[in-house]
Amino acid sequence: MSAFFSSLNNWLGRKMFLVVLSGLFLGFILKIPDTPLIRYLVVAFFAYMTFVTALGTSFKEFIKVLSKPLIPLWILVLVHFVTPLTAWLAGIIFYPDEPFIRIGYLIGASIPIGVTSVIWTALVKGNLAVSLVAVTLDTIVVPLVLPLFFNMVIGQTVEINYVKMILDLSLMVTLPSIAGMLLHDATDGRVANFTKNIGGATSKLSLMLVILINASLVAPQIVWDLSILKTMLVTLLIVSTGYFVGYLGSYVLKDRSKESVLTMIYNVGIRNNACGLVLALSYFPPAVAIPITLSILYQQPLATIIPHIYNYFTKKSHIT
Repeated sequence: MSAFFSSLNNWLGRKMFLVVLSGLFLGFILKIPDTPLIRYLVVAFFAYMTFVTALGTSFKEFIKVLSKPLIPLWILVLVHFVTPLTAWLAGIIFYPDEPFIRIGYLIGASIPIGVTSVIWTALVKGNLAVSLVAVTLDTIVVPLVLPLFFNMVIGQTVEINYVKMILDLSLMVTLPSIAGMLLHDATDGRVANFTKNIGGATSKLSLMLVILINASLVAPQIVWDLSILKTMLVTLLIVSTGYFVGYLGSYVLKDRSKESVLTMIYNVGIRNNACGLVLALSYFPPAVAIPITLSILYQQPLATIIPHIYNYFTKKSHIT
């Protein structure tokens, strides 16, 4: 049985693009009711993915990174100041007469780091400790940064239930991460073998279920007609720019190894779109939610091809 799950985990790891697309496709054709139970399931699946991922990381290493948080803090600067400004400028250029679309792009670029950044960082063998610290710190600064940024750029203060947001993010990331890392140290790393077979396979399937549920919940917000083609293309540009900002941000690091660069790319580029969607639908007209909804279509598929793009250009630079 262990050999079966080990093979399945390896296969899913090589086919993550298929896993993500399957989740998106099934999510758009299945009609899942938006109930509290479904929301709890999403949190539970996220928590499980994070827990399994953290089993491969030492808590001592996490504390070591936390004691020198310059890289995670630099990630937060890029996430909450640089990418929102680039998204806002893109909105002004492409949608000068549609303020709600511009606000949608701004919200999509300034929301917290997506918890799946931890999963992707682990999949590409990035610096998981840095990723965990960045996401954890983000749960602390978001209640302060987000309203301030909206007030500065949009000109209004947004009232958000940050207590619930922090609680959800803590349940999805902070607590399972600490539990997984402590278990790693308590077993001298032996528990990490679990992540290579049944744990790894089931966590990847959990990712597919999370994508499936979110895609099903946001699908009704999209009206598929010709007018949305432009929005789809601009959204693709902005989501791609988020990843690219992470890549450019890696140039300030002393260590520009593949591990460090991919960690920067994923933690700057991946956002909690579900949080952004709730924010948009709760405090703004429905049009604001359209760019955020479309971002979900691109974020995970782009995440699957980033390592291939990185390897291609790295090899090309070595050849030249």
